[in-house]
Amino acid sequence: MIPRAVFLKGYSNWIEGYVHDVEGQLAAGTCEIVNLDRDISQPRRTIARQTARCACKKGQIAGTTRARPACVEASIVRSQQWCDMMPCLEDEGCDLLVNQSGWTCTQPGGRVKTTTAL
Repeated sequence: MIPRAVFLKGYSNWIEGYVHDVEGQLAAGTCEIVNLDRDISQPRRTIARQTARCACKKGQIAGTTRARPACVEASIVRSQQWCDMMPCLEDEGCDLLVNQSGWTCTQPGGRVKTTTAL
């Protein structure tokens, strides 16, 4: 199984969580965060860039489910129908960006998190 990486930028509250089957290798169908950079230089705005390493099964690719890195169906990523992979938390609404380069997650209080795929 060849690990695949996804590069996302935007606000993120992902928690590192992963499973290894042998030393250094991910178990099939799991992901881990390998790099997380946060930029808080702009007032009232946090920009986070993260890289995840995933060991996805055939027909899957690295993506996002419930605000965490996950293996998702490759057709979702190819078609850029990002909300189909359920990237937002349960109480958040998902909307595609106009140019389909990513998605927004809107919290009940109105706070918006924007994620773009690189």
